[in-house]
Amino acid sequence: MREITSSMAGTVLNIMVEAGQEVTAGQEVLMLESMKMEIPVESEASGKVAEVKVNVGDFVNEGDILIVFE
Repeated sequence: MREITSSMAGTVLNIMVEAGQEVTAGQEVLMLESMKMEIPVESEASGKVAEVKVNVGDFVNEGDILIVFE
């Protein structure tokens, strides 16, 4: 099982994918806000989203799992 983790601490501003959706490598899947900057989170690989582990407004720390692939 592959997953996308947060590269920094921040607040989830927007989620661009949902469970069951196919994504491609390099596609933006989520937007974080950290220190008043918007930080896009991109998928490193193509695959099908199994679960989105966060909600808009959640605070995440570096290394937290954001999205899990099948």
